[in-house]
Amino acid sequence: MDSDQIFDSAKEKFQTAANHFAEELKKLRTGRASTSMLDGVTIEAYGTSIPLNQASTISTPAAQLLQITPFDPNNLQAIASAIRENQTLGLNPVDDGRVIRVTIPPLTSERRQEIVKQLHEKVENSLISMRGARHEALKAAEQLKKDKKIGEDDYERLEKRIDDEMTRQKSELEKLASAKEKDITTV
Repeated sequence: MDSDQIFDSAKEKFQTAANHFAEELKKLRTGRASTSMLDGVTIEAYGTSIPLNQASTISTPAAQLLQITPFDPNNLQAIASAIRENQTLGLNPVDDGRVIRVTIPPLTSERRQEIVKQLHEKVENSLISMRGARHEALKAAEQLKKDKKIGEDDYERLEKRIDDEMTRQKSELEKLASAKEKDITTV
């Protein structure tokens, strides 16, 4: 493994952590209905666990309303109970025999603070992942230096490249988090 491979590997891991964080942001409620709110929900149907979006059509006919239309009406109860039992959502679906409607209640200030707290936990988890990738890369670079495959100057340049990339990814992550926090706290 050479220094470019080490850098590319670290950069890829930083990007993976940032992408995961972006996906996690979609799951946080902001007080408005969004189809991505239900991305993590799975239902028990046909003897297996399947994602909700593969068993139904999810739409937002109004700002505070989600509408779920199952492909198979027999899955109506399974979908409603999967949404109801998902504690992180805190939603109460209502079915009329054909579709499920989920009214998104306005967020209380306490609930907003809880969601902001979840957001900060997700930021910290992503940063921990990035720091782990940085540590691995620097350890590999240190090994190259010990094996005399790169010199001290090359090692320091590689370390700077890795640190610069991590700083860049961290600032992108913080921008996303700041925008989401503003979205959550806006009444």
